[in-house]
Amino acid sequence: MANLGFATTLAIFLAMVSTATFVTYTEGAARAFFVFGDSLVDNGNNNYLATSARADSPPYGVDYPTHRPTGRFSNGLNIPDLISQQLGAEPTLPYLDPALTGDKLLVGANFASAGIGILNDTGIQFANIIRMPRQLELFQEYQQRVSALIGAEQTQRLVNNALILITLGGNDYVNNYFLTPVSARRIQYNIQDYSRYLVTEYRKILKKLDDLGARRVLVTGTGPLGCVPAELAMRSSNGDCAKEPQQAAAAFNPLLVQMIKRLNQELGSDIFVAVNAMEMQNDFINNPKAFGFVTSKIACCGQGPFNGIGLCTAASNLCPNREEYAFWDPFHPSEKANKIIVKTIYSGSDKYITPMNLSTIMAIDSV
Repeated sequence: MANLGFATTLAIFLAMVSTATFVTYTEGAARAFFVFGDSLVDNGNNNYLATSARADSPPYGVDYPTHRPTGRFSNGLNIPDLISQQLGAEPTLPYLDPALTGDKLLVGANFASAGIGILNDTGIQFANIIRMPRQLELFQEYQQRVSALIGAEQTQRLVNNALILITLGGNDYVNNYFLTPVSARRIQYNIQDYSRYLVTEYRKILKKLDDLGARRVLVTGTGPLGCVPAELAMRSSNGDCAKEPQQAAAAFNPLLVQMIKRLNQELGSDIFVAVNAMEMQNDFINNPKAFGFVTSKIACCGQGPFNGIGLCTAASNLCPNREEYAFWDPFHPSEKANKIIVKTIYSGSDKYITPMNLSTIMAIDSV
């Protein structure tokens, strides 16, 4: 009888633990948040990889709460951090972070990796980075890990109810098509045809996300590629945005929006939301003073013309007030610029985000 009593007690205890986990997930937690993509949204996965595409040394993170580099390509918070704030959740951890275990898994995960693109031959110079097929494999592995915690049915519900952000495309131009004066992709395609090819491949990635249970996905295109300090340094003598990269962004983004509309129609639901990053950034690039910036051409951290040459390092020029700069380093927006972008994602009109903004998504999904 003693053994039977122990077994019964153990069963009750395990049931209580299981129920507690369920309650924590369904009632106590914000919706899960998953992030895929490149350096604009990488929270530190590349810290764990043997690659040159990393932001784990000062002055990166100078304005982060810890004032230390985290692997984010920012002086402080990046776009996923700020979206997590809107969701009322803690920031998602990088999937490769050993701390991503237990209840932390229920918050979501960040699979992004600096240097990657839509295409697998993008960013080959960075060697070990997590390309999109691998990011999607890790998402499947994540679901298996969570199933072991809360069961398959609750895991499916967590993923179905989650918000997802995917940011791709910029590297397919700056670290592939335009990487060298004569690149393999340039020989193969003109800008318009290359953009069509990228959007076709992006569609396959989105379809895979749908297959893996994604039901609310923010999909960003490229920013104004020709206007970042790196491109100004390489291609502009007077500070005007570089013509060819701007043509690329102007070709890619409308094609992406069209593809998303068609894909949603095919799926019979507004699963994918097109985030027009180019329009969002054009506002503060074209009129920086209206947003409190002193400049949208010179990076806060860098060297050479427009502080646009090379990497941001401890030896770089560093601006004393990051609030005055739209760009933190030669490629990435400052924390202040990221806040403007996320504010527009949250409440912007269909000029910037379609078919609905994040506040509308949250309102609809809370019913």
